[in-house]
Amino acid sequence: MNEMFQFADDLGPEKVIAIYNAKVGLRAMLVIDNTAAGPALGGCRMAPDVTLRECARLARAMTMKNAAAGLPHGGAKSVIAADPRMPAASKESILRAFAHAIRDLRDYITGPDMGLDERTMAWVYDETGRAAGLPAELGGIPLDEIGATGFGLAIAAEVAQGFCDVKIAGARVAVQGFGAVGRHAARFLAARGAALVAAADSRGTIINPSGLDLEALIAFQRQGRSVGEFAGGQRMERDAIVGVDCDIWIPAARPDVITMANVDSIRARLILQGANIPISLDAERRLHERGVLSLPDFIANAGGVICASVEYHGGTHSQAMQTIEEKIRSNVRAVLDAMRERKVTPREAAVGMARERVMRAMACRRF
Repeated sequence: MNEMFQFADDLGPEKVIAIYNAKVGLRAMLVIDNTAAGPALGGCRMAPDVTLRECARLARAMTMKNAAAGLPHGGAKSVIAADPRMPAASKESILRAFAHAIRDLRDYITGPDMGLDERTMAWVYDETGRAAGLPAELGGIPLDEIGATGFGLAIAAEVAQGFCDVKIAGARVAVQGFGAVGRHAARFLAARGAALVAAADSRGTIINPSGLDLEALIAFQRQGRSVGEFAGGQRMERDAIVGVDCDIWIPAARPDVITMANVDSIRARLILQGANIPISLDAERRLHERGVLSLPDFIANAGGVICASVEYHGGTHSQAMQTIEEKIRSNVRAVLDAMRERKVTPREAAVGMARERVMRAMACRRF
């Protein structure tokens, strides 16, 4: 019981729920952090090693993200302890059991996160009648296909150019987690003149200081191969990506990949946090002291949840992309202006802005 309340403060969480179904092998957790602005919108991730602490931290990140983006939603997160590479039939059984268990929790809207996709959200929608990130056949906007989060990261980088000594045109980019987010971020930045010089997935890293052939790398990975096996550069072990010499470094993998133990290995001058909570608070402060501009996760990578919200409320693909650009451009500028004016870290500026918006929404509620 005490473990559930160690994360509690004046914002939440409102509900912490454990879900178990031995028949299908379902072990899951749901944290609904705050619903002051509306029903909580937050992804469900599937991984063998998820924890309650990770779920609670991600739920709070969603509260901050949705508030900062001005969405009519609170924040939540759910996690399922399982291997996402399991057979499709087993995965469907687990997702449907999970969705059945949360069907009466009207204050939570599920979206896809790591290990899940539009197809799995269709199963959730079939059981609950509510989900975001649906297939196009069900009225969804395929956010992974269009690269909503990666597009938002590129917009964030455009704004950040005015606050650091990095220009996108000619910039060398390294991506940790070359998946739905990282791959599209590299693509949108390349369209603006940058060059991908390093990429990593869970099995390895590929590095080419002269630039990787991005389209060839994407095609290679879609064959089910690790980027670390790509022939267009030097093959290295997975964590070698941390110390790559580059201008823009994008963590788009798991939480807590940069800590005080490895932060001084970072050689970039601009970090776009594509994953949620990828850098510890101490490491972020260290980067700030070194003059490295690190854009907080819930500001820079909000493209996906903005797209999900537009979809949920009946919007179109073009409306989603326009809204992503408008909101992220405005929020990144507001955060970096506050950073300069108040002489604080980007995260301190971002948390202050988002927290104020949540508190204003809470003041309008009875409880």
